[in-house]
Amino acid sequence: MPWFRRQQEPKRVRTQGLWIKCDSCSTPIWKKDLEAQGMVCAQCGFHFKISARKRLEMLFDDGQWEECGGNLRSSNALRFNDRKPYEDRLKDATEKTGLSDAVICAKGRLQGHDVVICAMEYRFIGGSMGAVVGEKLTRAAELSAREGRPLVIVSASGGARMMEGMVSLVQMAKVSAALKRLDRAKVPYISVLTDPTTGGVTASFAMLGDLNVAEPGALIGFAGPRVIEQTIRQKLPKGFQRAEFLLEHGMLDAVVPRSELKQYIGYALDFFGGPDL
Repeated sequence: MPWFRRQQEPKRVRTQGLWIKCDSCSTPIWKKDLEAQGMVCAQCGFHFKISARKRLEMLFDDGQWEECGGNLRSSNALRFNDRKPYEDRLKDATEKTGLSDAVICAKGRLQGHDVVICAMEYRFIGGSMGAVVGEKLTRAAELSAREGRPLVIVSASGGARMMEGMVSLVQMAKVSAALKRLDRAKVPYISVLTDPTTGGVTASFAMLGDLNVAEPGALIGFAGPRVIEQTIRQKLPKGFQRAEFLLEHGMLDAVVPRSELKQYIGYALDFFGGPDL
């Protein structure tokens, strides 16, 4: 009966999607207010994940940049399938993010400095590093060395991309070698670690910066806490693998709130080479 079917339809709430509950303190936050605060909870300071494009908008002067590195796309060279073919995962990730892979490399200006900034996109298969991510980061490092532009890489990744097997693991050495050449060219490299930065990304370029900084509360590590506990058969300390713990134990140079990150990097570049770097 028509009247009965209408009663079964779910009620639509006009404010649905306009409020977001903080993952840390559970405070409901008006979405527009959260976006105005750089996706940081005003109550507890919890840093929400943000997209690679949003990250670049926040770091580049006037939110303007020129993308570099080419429109490269991954292929399923190993014919990898798990619950669904790897090609389908790539297609779904591209439709979800509008990106060809899990990193955007761009050049522009930050606090008046000509820089190259690479921002990883966690929504693209967990920000995992495959052949395309490795190639684009390598090209970015080579561009920095060639043009004398400091390099900034903002990591947000679960590590190497298992669907590409050894091909993804080789990228650790490939990007590290490019950063070594950048070091020989005496061009600064600043690594920014966000939540999460784990696996092969942590074990390679994310911890190789001339300056390694992280956002508050960021999960940073190689293996997961459960694996480590089972291996060493010890209970891990509270806050293990969080940015503040790593800073306390000498693995980071600074923990910087998102609202201060651009200015902090600008000051660091002034220190490395002056305003004309």
